[in-house]
Amino acid sequence: MSDTVENLDTRDLGCSDAEDEPEVVDCEFNPSVSRIPFSAVAPDRFNVSKHRTVFKIELKHGNFTWIVKRKEKHFMELHRELLKYKTLMRIPLPTRRSDPFLLISIMEQNQCHRIKLFKPTNKRIFLFQKQLEDYLNKLLRMAMYRKYYATTCFNVLHEIHFCSYKPVSFREGIVYKRSGGHRIPGMNCCGHNEVCYRWSKRWLIVKDSFLLYMKPDTGAISFVLLVDNEFSIKMDSKYTETKHGVRIENLSRKLVLKFTSYRHARWWGQAIESFVRKHGKAFLRAHRFGSFAREEENIPSKWYVNGKTYMEDVANALEDAKEEIFITDWWLSPEIFLKRPVVEGNRWRLDCILKRKAQQGVRIFVMLYKEVELALGINSEYSKRTLINLHPNIKVMRHPDHVSSSVYLWAHHEKIVVIDQSVAFVGGIDLAYGRWDDSEHRLTDVGSVTLCTITSNEAFTMLTLMGNTRFWHGKDYCNFVYKDWVRLDKPFDDFIDRYTTPRMPWHDISSVVHGKAARDVARHFIQRWNFTKIMKPKYRSLSYPFLLPKSHSTANDLKYQVPDCVQTKVQVLRSAADWSAGIKHHEESIHNAYIQVIAKSKHFIYIENQFFISCADNKHVYNKIGDAIIERIIRAHKEKKPFRVYVVTPLLPGFEGDISTGGGNALQAVMHFNYRTMNRGEYSIIAQLKKEMDDQWMNYISICGLRTHAELEGRLVTELIYVHSKLLIADDNTVIIGSANINDRSMLGKRDSEVAVIFEDSETTPSVMDGQEYQAGKFALQLRLECFKTILGAFDDPTIDVSDPISSGFYKDVWMSISGRNATIYEKVFRCLPSSLVRNKQELMSFHFKSGLDKEDPVKAQELLKKIRGFLVQFPLEFLCEENLMPSVGTKEAMVPTEIWT
Repeated sequence: MSDTVENLDTRDLGCSDAEDEPEVVDCEFNPSVSRIPFSAVAPDRFNVSKHRTVFKIELKHGNFTWIVKRKEKHFMELHRELLKYKTLMRIPLPTRRSDPFLLISIMEQNQCHRIKLFKPTNKRIFLFQKQLEDYLNKLLRMAMYRKYYATTCFNVLHEIHFCSYKPVSFREGIVYKRSGGHRIPGMNCCGHNEVCYRWSKRWLIVKDSFLLYMKPDTGAISFVLLVDNEFSIKMDSKYTETKHGVRIENLSRKLVLKFTSYRHARWWGQAIESFVRKHGKAFLRAHRFGSFAREEENIPSKWYVNGKTYMEDVANALEDAKEEIFITDWWLSPEIFLKRPVVEGNRWRLDCILKRKAQQGVRIFVMLYKEVELALGINSEYSKRTLINLHPNIKVMRHPDHVSSSVYLWAHHEKIVVIDQSVAFVGGIDLAYGRWDDSEHRLTDVGSVTLCTITSNEAFTMLTLMGNTRFWHGKDYCNFVYKDWVRLDKPFDDFIDRYTTPRMPWHDISSVVHGKAARDVARHFIQRWNFTKIMKPKYRSLSYPFLLPKSHSTANDLKYQVPDCVQTKVQVLRSAADWSAGIKHHEESIHNAYIQVIAKSKHFIYIENQFFISCADNKHVYNKIGDAIIERIIRAHKEKKPFRVYVVTPLLPGFEGDISTGGGNALQAVMHFNYRTMNRGEYSIIAQLKKEMDDQWMNYISICGLRTHAELEGRLVTELIYVHSKLLIADDNTVIIGSANINDRSMLGKRDSEVAVIFEDSETTPSVMDGQEYQAGKFALQLRLECFKTILGAFDDPTIDVSDPISSGFYKDVWMSISGRNATIYEKVFRCLPSSLVRNKQELMSFHFKSGLDKEDPVKAQELLKKIRGFLVQFPLEFLCEENLMPSVGTKEAMVPTEIWT
């Protein structure tokens, strides 16, 4: 024992107490501070066990308390490691408070009576305890030694453990891990052959929903493995292919660890398995719809119709961020304004908000879809470069690398903003040009703003904005069917003439969730981020850190909540696969949810979607949403019960092309598959319904689009409203909102990556269904009423009653009547396309030879337009029905696989 204490003497190192850090009193974790304040061994908690060579040490850090047991050799090993470290770094080690000669003298006097040292009544053992307590306390108060891996090993706790709001049980320690095992397309050879094996020493930490390992010398996280429903532990050599091994497997990786003995391996394997099954059981189960996330009760939730209120709430939430911000979009425009009209300069411009938060210490992580530049002009490289130049706390990744991953056709299509893993916005709205809009859906924006000085008296002068405020600046004023975006590096330069060309309004839906549901959204983002970091060599540096999910046990401790939320039951859904998230089995929980919700619906289905491509033939189209609609309508017809299906989709696909000449090949290809779903061909919804009920199908399903009109520089103009929503409402009690279109790209899971949320109401409110009293869900009902009132004009005309969604009075006299009348008026006034009056290209060429009332009789046109209600118009089901809309042989569109359009 005297040898131990003598060897801990640091006189020869020339240390002094003045070199210690001052002791920190506040032990709360502050993410903006780089080090963890650590209060070490409690003064009266250093106990010697009945085994004289084993010490039991109690350590405290804030609210955390844990006990470690150490032998004499552990003290010596620690001291030797620190001596080496000190020699390399030229940093002093801590000294003992008391006179070191006194301690040596005491130990020399008792070398022959070592057993007596362990008697609790012996005053000399108290002095000995104080010396070691002082040594450890002073060591832990010195940042450079506290963070050193040898100190971490001695204390059995890495500082990363304290980054959670609430402590949970854990396991951690030194292990040896084998390289390889990742499920990365193109890299599956690594770790599958003995030639590829490489063993590395790592510090392993097990938490309630994940485990990680890091390099012990630097503390840099090397990998994060999430607990999921494929998580398993194997300890036999036939599974590990090594002696004394443990294999840990999930959807993303097979991780093989090696230990010094069979007993050590069994202890680790059993400890990890029992711990995860106790604390992470929610992640081990298979969940409804095949989702990675479970259903969460009593989640504060809110919906958004159009981008105005959505972007305002996103801006407020970003402003309140304290720790981290996650953003992923199909397209992101750094210079868009989130609050409009612009009356506070650049304060609410996206890039300015992110820079401000980064300067405050908030870490910001952005993932962008890396487009095929020849096919898309969204210039994600410019977006990335702009963001990363704002501040070092902003990290941006782009994915996929098309050549290395062989992914050319599929896209990351999600639209997510997550604040502190506690608030998550999910839906169809990118933070990009053209997306901001409100319920007015303006076609024109020719206003201008000037800064004026107003002086009321000599003592009071103020600056104010005068004139008509402009809502859409530069590239934000767009009409992408007329002309696609160009020169995105010049964000405030117009690219279309706003005095001659109307903008194309944007109709969209989004949502926000909190607590555990937000944790699930964050978990998906983290999985994608960590996968991209592993896959792309340029992101493997420490400047792009691995991200860690926060514990669900602390999810209800909300520091910020979006106002006006409603309590609902929530489940996060997604489309994910090996290329997009690095998982073994693809997930199509959005597709499964759509089918099941439609099948179980009792009264109606309301759908808004950017695409409507379905009805499986198992040759070109595979998703079965259209088939589920057909089966549900046929069942209602056989049961002679009222059932309605409302579908709202864009009148034209969102591709550049002059529809008066037939449009571009890409536009026509998507039109082909949309019409194939609606009414053309044997697999279409209407064709299959006609087989069962002739023309009675019209009593069950209505397909519509949106259009509006305005006056631009003294002349009447019209334009379709682009429906970008991805929304389903069933029976006024169930809602699905997300980024997934109704097509194979979004629904099959193996193609585009998507995220959606299903909301089921837990709060009800009195309503009416087919003339009968009905308890509707508060969340779903209010969203459906907002959508119906907006598109049917009920906000301007209070005589329009939208309360009963399936009664004959509403379906025929309101919905069908307004959509039919609006479509007829627009055809008379503007002779606009698409139109069912045009069945082939010959009729298309002659269609515009006859002018509409907007040119022949503007006064009469104005009178007719006053009869327009809302924006709803019947979909022109017979437009170009006599033409083959698939790309012609020899065109570049004909050379790409059909899957790109479906």
